[in-house]
Amino acid sequence: MWKSGASRWLHTIIALLLTAALHTASGQKPDEDYKCPIDVGNGNYADPVTCKRFYQCVDGYPYLNRCPSGLYFDDISKYCTFKDEARCGPIATTPAPITETPLDLAVKCNPAECELPYCLCSKDGTIIPGGLDPDDTPQMILLTFDGAVNLNNFEHYKKVFNGKRKNPNGCTIKGTFFISHEYSNYQQIQTLASDGHEMATETISLQQGLQDKGYEEWVGEMIGMREILRHFANVSTNSVVGMRAPFLKPGRNTQYKVIEDFGYVYDSSVTVPPQAIPVWPYTLDYKIPHECKSGTCPSRTFPGVWEFPLNAHYVESFEGGHCPYLDQCVLHNHDPTDVLEWLQEDFARHYEQNKAPYMMAFHTNWFQIKELEQGLHKFLDWANSLPDVWFVTATQALQWMSDPKPLKQIAKFEPWDCQHHINAAPKPCNISNKCALAFKRATTNITDTRYMETCSECPNQYPWLGDAEGTGVPGRDNYIYSSEKEPQT
Repeated sequence: MWKSGASRWLHTIIALLLTAALHTASGQKPDEDYKCPIDVGNGNYADPVTCKRFYQCVDGYPYLNRCPSGLYFDDISKYCTFKDEARCGPIATTPAPITETPLDLAVKCNPAECELPYCLCSKDGTIIPGGLDPDDTPQMILLTFDGAVNLNNFEHYKKVFNGKRKNPNGCTIKGTFFISHEYSNYQQIQTLASDGHEMATETISLQQGLQDKGYEEWVGEMIGMREILRHFANVSTNSVVGMRAPFLKPGRNTQYKVIEDFGYVYDSSVTVPPQAIPVWPYTLDYKIPHECKSGTCPSRTFPGVWEFPLNAHYVESFEGGHCPYLDQCVLHNHDPTDVLEWLQEDFARHYEQNKAPYMMAFHTNWFQIKELEQGLHKFLDWANSLPDVWFVTATQALQWMSDPKPLKQIAKFEPWDCQHHINAAPKPCNISNKCALAFKRATTNITDTRYMETCSECPNQYPWLGDAEGTGVPGRDNYIYSSEKEPQT
């Protein structure tokens, strides 16, 4: 944050940063009356009615924004500033700066121009990286968990990662957690990170409709969540390199621009429809190699950004249905042995064909049904007995895909060695601070209480959008592109 006593120039820069953070209330819909210019890219445009507002155009959708109190939109510099400095618009001779080329649409894979470690594509996404034969390829299993970590699920996760299940090299298995903020226990998150599990971000609020929101909303949700992990779970920012959109609704090109700008390595939000041969992860140098079920996938290229798609889970009889999250399949009338057999058949589609990573994505719901949890443990023990199966984090999987090694060399593959697990956080405290904090959503006038546990000091109020550290100062957070420096407040 800027210090008090700064010059007028510094106040102007603060105004610019505040402009980015202060969109209209959550849930706002595109303004149907205003039409975004079609001959230029995304950007900010003056409201023809008043200088106190402006429009942000994202993928052709106009979102109405209000300048902070006492500030006005300058249609030359394209940000809110002081009244005597603002040049009111619209000014026809000053088009908004182009932040995204409108017709920069991704093209189909060209393997001749796509080489590892920075680019991976194939015509249909089913080809094994490095051209390896399936018999020479390790079968990776990814255990991923979405949402808050708290007393409802922490003990269940500890049973999955009980220290007894180990990879063929003797290292204990690890998982990937896509964390959302509300109701999370940050001492428990710190424990998982300290044990070598990967922390990634979902969002702060898990709001509906984020796929239709602008760039600043995505920054606030994703980068804000990463800041909350840093401040309250002591998780290193550099270790948080993956994100997943809430409800598996990617944010079109906007979300991926945030990934690109803020140093993330991968996204895992795109679902693959049921198909006979599963899809491998790929980089977004080219068009995605399968149908986009959500309708909100990126349409342009983001070179070097990885997509870790969720292949649909199903069995040939379609009993249980199709699901990207395993808890979405209807298995509630099965006993543990039936659940094991269902998972084995689903897994075989990967294991007996191209060995694409088998991502087992869960919400807490799965662990609230005893038969499902028992069936999962039976499957984990069975899969763990197979000599070519490795349980890895998303980042570990991408490290292998960037530098594919045949099975006979995996025992010496450094990123999977026990000594190279990332302990993204220090050991947690024995006794956490239990914080009872005031919380009021921007869309209501009702203040209630939220409870949070952390090894850090209790904040002034419940951390939320625009105030990841819970200082109580609205709109406090200003995030800076990683191309300039590590994102910080």
